[in-house]
Amino acid sequence: MEFFGLDLRTALVQIGHIGILAIIFAESGILAGFFLPGDSLLFTAGFLASAGLLNLWVLLIGGSIAAILGDSFGYYLGNRYGERVFSRQDSGLFHRDHIERAKTYFARYGPITLVLARFIPFIRTFVPVLAGVGKMRYSTFLTYNVFGGIFWVSSMTLLGYFLGELIPDIDRYVLPIVAAIVILSLMPGLIALVRNRRSKNSP
Repeated sequence: MEFFGLDLRTALVQIGHIGILAIIFAESGILAGFFLPGDSLLFTAGFLASAGLLNLWVLLIGGSIAAILGDSFGYYLGNRYGERVFSRQDSGLFHRDHIERAKTYFARYGPITLVLARFIPFIRTFVPVLAGVGKMRYSTFLTYNVFGGIFWVSSMTLLGYFLGELIPDIDRYVLPIVAAIVILSLMPGLIALVRNRRSKNSP
């Protein structure tokens, strides 16, 4: 099972459960982890669990906890340091007006955004931080953080696990399936980008 010369099976088995959980936490809560492959990682880990190379329950329970803690840490960063970062009036990107926009957005769409963002690469890393910047009520954030984290980890991991159980020689199809997962997870962001550009270009 090679991907750009990297044997995914060997790599995930070598880093083990701790390594997988650390990646899930980093992608969920540390801004530097936006490039990490959360969906494909969970799917492949689930597939390996079906082959007895990883423990399914550790992935499901540990992965959910890592995802929830990761988002909570991201929220803390946004809530704790957001005001300072967005306090420079001369900054086009980190402008104070964006704080008010974030507050308005998360007051209206915060809960559903927290859940759906789990399935969109890059976006899932930044949403909890922006929720903190927007001062979203933490009790609401935590409720949907827990639901979204469990739903994301369980769905991706169990998909890999059950396909591994049901389809003979699934090794042949893992990379195409992973590629399809990556493409599908990127589609919402690409569609939003295209719509945003069209709206800006329209008279």
